[in-house]
Amino acid sequence: MKKIIFMGTPEFSVPILEALLQHEYDVIAVVTQPDRPVGRKKILTPSPVKEAALKHGLPVYQPEKISGSPEMDELIALKPDLIVTAAYGQFLPVKLLNTPRFRSINVHASLLPKYRGGAPVHYAIINGEKETGVSIMYMEKKMDAGAVLAQKAIPITEADDVGTMFLKLSELGKNLLIETLPDFFQEKLVPQEQDESAATFSPNIKREEERIDWSKTAAQVACQVRGMRPWPVAHTLLGGQRIKVWAGQAVETSTTDEPGTVFATDKEALYVACGAGTVFKMTELQPAGKKRMSAADYLRGSACEIQEGTRFDTDGQ
Repeated sequence: MKKIIFMGTPEFSVPILEALLQHEYDVIAVVTQPDRPVGRKKILTPSPVKEAALKHGLPVYQPEKISGSPEMDELIALKPDLIVTAAYGQFLPVKLLNTPRFRSINVHASLLPKYRGGAPVHYAIINGEKETGVSIMYMEKKMDAGAVLAQKAIPITEADDVGTMFLKLSELGKNLLIETLPDFFQEKLVPQEQDESAATFSPNIKREEERIDWSKTAAQVACQVRGMRPWPVAHTLLGGQRIKVWAGQAVETSTTDEPGTVFATDKEALYVACGAGTVFKMTELQPAGKKRMSAADYLRGSACEIQEGTRFDTDGQ
């Protein structure tokens, strides 16, 4: 039985870990990020992978930084046959990557060489891609640049957001890994080097990228909203106050109003002017200090500050 060290952190990684256990691979250790403060009360909370590992009685390692740590030396001493990572969240030193007999592989949520980096699902949706997928590749010092061992695509529908795609890609990645490992261990696979000229990148979302630029088309705004839901959530500003935009879509209407202007409302939505005369129909929002609500509920409320002619802040875009 092959000895495997699994490294992962978020919910995306859990089905992949559990699939290895269900197929009776010998997971000798699990590495995940340290417990982090969560919520307004800053309660120290374990990662989903840690919770799953403990449920199965697996040893868990949580170095703040794995490079040069005592934990890394302990992992090397375990003499694993393979390291499998899935959204672990740290760069791994070459010494660790090269320790296993079969090296180290990663389950990455994109069709490499597109969308290397920490937010591949977000960017695929934000950029209006019609499909994404999962790649299983060798890990190298350069981020997500290793030769690809297996790959599978899946459509992105207009109903999908980051949350739904993470669930789909986790399931896809789990199945693809289990299908790939037998041939991998028998060295039957021919790794395919990535085309560096076709590489694109998806770094972690920056705070300023969460803000909606109303000069973009309504279709682009709709993709941004879906590509940041349920986290970190796209927002706009009104009088310097943040309003999170949870849902909406481009509609077949045009306007001559300045981008960022709420030029119409009805019982169910706010209609916001966007670039090139296009219109975004906002159907769900969250004003500063309030709960998430439908636009209909917001417009009926006594605290409603938005009306026809309101213009969201556009300076600094």
